[in-house]
Amino acid sequence: MTATTTPNALVVMSREVFERQFDPARIARLRRIATVPEPVFTEDLDDPALSERLASVEVLLTGWGAPRLDAERLDRMPNLRAMLHCAGSIRPQVSEEFWRRGIRAASVAEVNAVPVAEFTLAAIIFAGKKAPFIAADPETRRQNGLRAERFGGLGNLGLTIGVVGFSRVGRRVVDIVQQLEDVTVLVADPYADPSEIAAAGGVHTTLEELLPRVDVLSLHAPELPSTRHMIGTAQLAALRDHATVINTARGSVIDTAALERECATGRLNAILDVTDPEPLPADSPLYGLPNVMITPHLAGSLGTELYRMTDAALDELERFAAGLPLYEEVTVDALQLSA
Repeated sequence: MTATTTPNALVVMSREVFERQFDPARIARLRRIATVPEPVFTEDLDDPALSERLASVEVLLTGWGAPRLDAERLDRMPNLRAMLHCAGSIRPQVSEEFWRRGIRAASVAEVNAVPVAEFTLAAIIFAGKKAPFIAADPETRRQNGLRAERFGGLGNLGLTIGVVGFSRVGRRVVDIVQQLEDVTVLVADPYADPSEIAAAGGVHTTLEELLPRVDVLSLHAPELPSTRHMIGTAQLAALRDHATVINTARGSVIDTAALERECATGRLNAILDVTDPEPLPADSPLYGLPNVMITPHLAGSLGTELYRMTDAALDELERFAAGLPLYEEVTVDALQLSA
């Protein structure tokens, strides 16, 4: 039986994020799990006044705004054993030196995938009804719904949805869109297990086979050198007329210039929660097109949803303190294929 310890912990993230993610109840829970001397939180690991505090810290609970853990900062934390990230990707925080020292890492990307998948489902349903595009166009908005087909056919019955990337979010999307009637979900991901895709309700295929068949293209690939502009001129041209491109992943997976050209003609529609660059330049033609809906990175955890990430990170801290396997441990090898 593994003995439970009380590791020395410190929260590291921007002040704004800390105030949104750690209310008094969650700070109290943190103190029940770990030893937490003052200060509970910092946004500056380079503060000379923290030398004694950092020398004893064993676990960092990091979040948005946390600095990169490079060699110099790690030297100030010789007892650091784990970084538990209260958000999604840990890429901005980890370094080669972090991995070289054998420090463990975990994120709560799995629970952050929940609101993104929910947002995507809403986007798919709205895309089927062409609701954002009709609402943005005064002339079409005044028409009877039966005639409002400027942006393509209306309805969600019998949709064919293309999901690119069977990631945490992608597999949730494949699962939850099954509630739509007579839906077909095609999934392109060269690294995914076809049996897992089938179990979620999808059909494994290639990107080339998927593109000409879908009414909605939903992107869930990570931001990697290999995925930059994976949806470019040729891929967009392969889509059906009036197909809707939904991006809740990373802006860089789409060639923005190519998307601007297609949407400007009215041939394709788009719902974009992420863009490249982010935000788009003020003069981007995408802002003025009624067949394009742009939101400022709303799909991920916000507001009350932030507490779900904090709770998941504290669950990980409990497992770490009890000597149990971490639920969502991140390794350097796994990071090569994920966000």
